[in-house]
Amino acid sequence: MWRHAGSRPDALRQLKQIHKGDRALAYHGKPEHAIYALAEVSRDPYPDPHDHDTKKMVMDLRAIERLPRQVNLAELRENKLLRKIKFLKNTRMTVCPLTDEEYAEILRMAGIVASPGIPLP
Repeated sequence: MWRHAGSRPDALRQLKQIHKGDRALAYHGKPEHAIYALAEVSRDPYPDPHDHDTKKMVMDLRAIERLPRQVNLAELRENKLLRKIKFLKNTRMTVCPLTDEEYAEILRMAGIVASPGIPLP
């Protein structure tokens, strides 16, 4: 269970767009500040069962694999193809959608390259 999205309206809006089967890139804040792993949403977001007084949402994630190479925040910010990612402007944002192109570029930076006929993880 991933419980760190909080109850901020922007985070709740993003969580409501997530569905079982979606892929996620796991980001570690301090001290690394880097994307380090792939995960899959294993259950649609639902109210936090441990916090009955707020509107906090949680979702279940299943680890897929660690990336061959971590991609740190400075590298992400330097890449011109990733400039529109909201997370890079506000690193306190815990949930952020990516386009297919942005996702593929981050995986490329981490050492995962698409092969003809084989989809990206």
